[in-house]
Amino acid sequence: MPLGHLSDAGTRWAVTDPARLATAIRLRALRMVAPQGLGYLGQALSSAEQVAALFAAMAPGKDRLVCSPGHYVIAVFAAAAQLGLLTEEEARTYGQNDSAIESIGTERSPVVDYVCGSLGQGLSAAAGFALSDRLRGSGRRTFAMVSDGELEEGQVWEAAMFAAHHKLGSLTVLIDANNSQVDGPVDTITTIEPIAAKWESFGWRAIDIDGHDVHAIISSLRRETGGPPVVLICRTSTAHGLDCLPADADGHFIKVPPDLAARAAEELAQRLTA
Repeated sequence: MPLGHLSDAGTRWAVTDPARLATAIRLRALRMVAPQGLGYLGQALSSAEQVAALFAAMAPGKDRLVCSPGHYVIAVFAAAAQLGLLTEEEARTYGQNDSAIESIGTERSPVVDYVCGSLGQGLSAAAGFALSDRLRGSGRRTFAMVSDGELEEGQVWEAAMFAAHHKLGSLTVLIDANNSQVDGPVDTITTIEPIAAKWESFGWRAIDIDGHDVHAIISSLRRETGGPPVVLICRTSTAHGLDCLPADADGHFIKVPPDLAARAAEELAQRLTA
């Protein structure tokens, strides 16, 4: 049976070393895509610290996590496997037919409280969770992973207006600003900067941050929930933490032939044992 979700009562995990967890997320994600020879490794490389920080800051069995870009779920699955929320066998089924551990998550995906289909819909779901939880008096916080390419979607900004209007202070968005989308660099497709100023104009508190500084992210996540909703603009790279990647690697859908997979696994394993 598919597993439950992070906010389900009784769900437990512990993070003692978030920086090490970020490296472990990269290694597990590599092993998840290696059998296919390609996949969404770049998304795990860019978001590893964000996901590690989320697992360090979230209250197990209480706080909610929404993953708007479905292909980013690889990083969450990798963290879940590392923390014992998925078994090794389940993690190995990533991307296989009939597996619940899908390469592009859906509303049926385990672990994450909600994974969206079409891009740009996650913030709407997260705002709905946050408002519902406030009406219920549950004290939950909601965290939403969003990609910078999604900022081209009008629905994101409609949801941002809604969340600010309703003063959903329990809602935090993490934007993976890696300047990468399927058609190429985001800034060659649509100009989305200045990101922080845009969110602030919609009534949010915006924090521009190094998305590979896991402790800075954790500090920003561990905040009081009063005031406006908060957005972290996490500046990242789809090649971060893996030096052996070729300079021309396609960050959106990285090809991982066997020789590169072996070198990458060795590099990451050495970092874990250093």
